Amino acid sequence: MTYTINRMILDAKIDDVDARARKALADHGFGVLSEIDVKATMKKKRDVQMPGYRILSACNPKMAWQAIGIEPRVGAMLPCNVILREVEGGVEVGAIDPVASTQAIENAELHAAAGQVRDLLAEAVAAV
Repeated sequence: MTYTINRMILDAKIDDVDARARKALADHGFGVLSEIDVKATMKKKRDVQMPGYRILSACNPKMAWQAIGIEPRVGAMLPCNVILREVEGGVEVGAIDPVASTQAIENAELHAAAGQVRDLLAEAVAAV
């Protein structure tokens, strides 16, 4: 089982894909709670160069509320991270697959909710 939902955006710049990703996430009920600029962090902390790489921590409040109600400790797996990374030819967008990340939890109701979140994230990634 793969653990991310991926899409390649050809001939694109990371800033443009970032804006498109945030809009697509918002259109599917997600807000971006935080952003980590991995490239800038690695330069500052390790003095190394790397291609653009951002992590957007996305949350769908309705689904998060539902998941926490089903399994209170699932918050350790929230929010859903979406990565944007510069690769040859463009930018790859990858979102965590919540179904894959919740496999360690034995709770069928939670797995069903994770499936709903996966569908929303897949639609958002496709819309970028």
